[in-house]
Amino acid sequence: MTKLNIEVFADGADIEEMKVAYQNKLVDGFTTNPSLMAKAGVTDYKAFAEEAVKEIPDASISFEVFADDLTTMEKEAEILKQYGDNIFVKIPIVTTKGESTLPLIKRLSEDNVRINITVVYTIEQVKDIIEAVKEGVPTYVSVFAGHIADTGVDPLPLMKESVKVTHSKKGVKLLWASCREVINVIQADEIGADIITCPSDVVKKVNNNLGRDIEELSVDTVKGFAKDIQSSGLSIL
Repeated sequence: MTKLNIEVFADGADIEEMKVAYQNKLVDGFTTNPSLMAKAGVTDYKAFAEEAVKEIPDASISFEVFADDLTTMEKEAEILKQYGDNIFVKIPIVTTKGESTLPLIKRLSEDNVRINITVVYTIEQVKDIIEAVKEGVPTYVSVFAGHIADTGVDPLPLMKESVKVTHSKKGVKLLWASCREVINVIQADEIGADIITCPSDVVKKVNNNLGRDIEELSVDTVKGFAKDIQSSGLSIL
């Protein structure tokens, strides 16, 4: 496999997939969010968190707050941070009403809480975060490059500038969020991003396909077609 400097995190909330990825050393850490937890069928947040930290005791895990106001977010953060030294509390940069969470981010960082600031989309937000967080406190800034690309905008200029801004303060890492395909891992690695979060299907491709000789792919793809033809029972003649 091609040697990467960037850390690859699995983005999901399927506890069995997380355990397999950890045990097989497929990734360097894990991130979750409310949408992924709903998709995975998580019904008890605390039970999910407890099992995750029990099975994954020494790799970074990001748990996101659920509240939509700063006061309740802070209470939830106090609970989430206690699950372990490998836990990062995910805080969205704004609430559903567009209210900035920077005052909370600043308080938590001053209290030495590891934070993953999420749903970041602009360089102005990145700069504001860097101003707010305490030097030396482990912090992730999650810029949603994949979602930006989905709008037809190239996220690379923003991500390159974000690398410079985040690396201006000790302890801060830039996280390329919402990865769509393996080429995003290469792009993130080349520009100097620290972390990229990938869904489980991309994690598998990174481990199985990255660095493969593409000249082999024609035969392998046709073999896949042949297997599907055989199992389908379809015919032309």
